[in-house]
Formats: sequence, C-alpha cells, structure tokens
Amino acid sequence: MKFKKAVSIALMAAMTMTLFAGCGADGGQKSADGTGSANGTESAASGDAFRIGGIGPVTGEAAVYGVAVKNGAELAVKEINEAGGIGGKQIEFNFQDDEHDAEKAVNAYNTLKDWGTQAILGTVTSGPCVAVGQVSNEDNIFLLTPSGTAVDCVKYPNAFRVCFSDPMQGLESAKYIGENNLAEKVAVIYDSSDVYSSGIYEAFAKEAENQNFEIVAAEAFTAESNKDFSVQLQKAKDAEADLVFLPFYYSQASLVLKQAAGMSYSPAFFGCDGMDGILAVKGFDAALADNLIFLSPFTPTSEDEAIQKFVTDYKEAYGETPNQFAADAYDGIYAMKAAMEKAGVTPDMSASDICEALKPAMLEVTIDGVTAKSLTWEESGEPSKEPMVVKIANGDYAVVE
Repeated sequence: MKFKKAVSIALMAAMTMTLFAGCGADGGQKSADGTGSANGTESAASGDAFRIGGIGPVTGEAAVYGVAVKNGAELAVKEINEAGGIGGKQIEFNFQDDEHDAEKAVNAYNTLKDWGTQAILGTVTSGPCVAVGQVSNEDNIFLLTPSGTAVDCVKYPNAFRVCFSDPMQGLESAKYIGENNLAEKVAVIYDSSDVYSSGIYEAFAKEAENQNFEIVAAEAFTAESNKDFSVQLQKAKDAEADLVFLPFYYSQASLVLKQAAGMSYSPAFFGCDGMDGILAVKGFDAALADNLIFLSPFTPTSEDEAIQKFVTDYKEAYGETPNQFAADAYDGIYAMKAAMEKAGVTPDMSASDICEALKPAMLEVTIDGVTAKSLTWEESGEPSKEPMVVKIANGDYAVVE
C-alpha cells in the first residue's frame, strides 16, 4: 500500500484542545463571521431570510464532533451569504447543544421550532438523531443529518444524510478486511447500548459470512461499562484473533488500545468513522494507534482544489484543521442550498411547505462537495459516494491508496 501524509498529531491535538477549551454552557465557539454568537439567537431576524437550525453536542464527551459540525456549517453559511444567499435571500443559522443526549436533542429541536426554523442540519450523533427524526417528521420539517449513521436516522421521508450509514460502514469494513487479507481470525468489540455501534456490527457480521475470515469472538459492552475492556480483550486474545474490529467512538477506542498494550496483546485494529479524532485525545499515547485503520469520507491533505480551499478557510476562521464532521456539515449546508434553489422555495413559506418541496428536489441535485464529487441522494435518504480508508502511521493520519 502507498500512503499520503495527512493531519499531524500536533495539529489534531491543538484542534481538540481548542474545541474543549472554548466550550462553555453554550458551546463558546466563535462563529466564522467573528460575531461570537454561539447559537445564532443574537442575529437579527430580518423576516426575509431562511432560518436553518442545527443540533449537536458542543459540550460533553462527543463535543469534538458537534463543534466541528457547527463550525463547518457556519463557514458554509458565511460563504453562501457573502455570495448572495439562497435565491438572493440570506440565511440565519441557529445551532443548539444536545450534549449527545436524545432527550436534550428533542428539547433543542423544540427551541429551534419556537425560533421558526425552516430546515434542520442535524443531529450530529445517531441516538439523538433518531429521536429528533420522529418529531421532525410529525411536524414535517426537513432534516439533513451530516453524521447520524444509524439506519433509523433517515427512516422518515423528511430525512436525508450526508454521511455513510451504519450498514454501509459494516459491510465495507468486512469487505476491505477480507479482500485485502488483513486477518484470518477477527474479534469484534461493540457497544450494544448504542445504535451506531450495534448497527455497524450487525452488518459487519453478516458480510463476514461472505469473506475469508472468521469472527472468533464478539463481545459487547454498554454505556454503563465503557471504561474497562479487559474481559473483551482477553477473550479476543484467547481466541487468537489477529484483528479486532472496533465499531464505536474514539474515546472508548483509546482505552481499548491502551488496555491491549497493557496486556501485551497487539493485533491489528480496524474501526469506522467514529475513530476520527483519536490522536487528539488528551493524555493518549499516539504510538498506541499506529496501524489503526478506519473508514472516513474526508482527508484534509487531498490535492483537490475545493478541499484545499475549505481547509484553508476553516483554519483561518477557527485556527484548526477540519475533520470529517466539519466537512460533512459544510457539504450539508450546500446541499440544502442546492435543493432550496432547485425547488424554488422562499423564506415566507412555512417549514412544512418547504419540506414538501425539498423532498423531491434532493433527488435531483448534485453537488461537488469536499466529502465527495458528484454527491447525489436516493429516495431512501442515503447519499451516493465512495468511502475512503485511512491508516494511522507514525502518529499521523494517512490515506490508503
């Protein structure tokens, strides 16, 4: 395999320190236009602008995802407004914190509904997205999640996503491991209490039946037992697994890698897009992640002109390198713009009428985004694009060619 140099560990560490240091009760992040408004409510309502809401965690364990989504969306809104808006009308953007909690996500949704949102970018993580998806469908408000991967995130006709679904990640991971002969015996550790993790695992296990490796251990944990993985790792080691599949988020993955090293167990490790950010975990030894492979839709080191412009503008606005979640949000806002212009909607229309117009329009638009070229959508709400494989080598992210 050949590798391209990607994000340095220093940049990623600086990113997370900035994200968490800047987060207060309201997210505390400075907006791309420098207003410092954390949730958009300080912007003056013109009565002649599209109101787009956003929902995601800007505090708590998953804040690295939510803040990146918020920043990526704000950057796109700023660019669109400066270029004349959507059909000549400006965008007002209001981002609410859900702390990666389903109940708080619904509360955030209600806050946006009271504000008069006409479409929503969110939510960022799967559990909250499923909860908001149900109430937004009841209200017939358009929902585009940048990074909610669970199947049920787009179960209703008002909902679409930018990212890959859990089943696709599970299927593609199993295919990649098998087709590249990465292992003969595979162990899986997954979070049975999380729809993201369990959904990926189920698809992975199904596709594994078609591949040339055997799943020799499948060990679950829950949100109440996500700090000590010694039992799961010991069972993987006893089964002589030469690769461990980790379909969950980077915070728990960093603990798995540390504990595996502590018990002198060194299989290959393979994860999904939730691994993005592992090198930025405070106090984590980056050397432990060497050779970790995971699927991702975005790399900031691409030579693509649009990606490089996005990375440069993002760094200038926020002082850090964007991750895949920022990229998904950036493409999500531009997808909304394209669909709104295709449908010919106007800000004086109700949210429900706008939603009805956007449902067919999303099936007709194509955008050249930073997560994919010729990005399109299917009636199921799923995007059409190819995954990217990333490997960590010598403390840096690298793209596998």
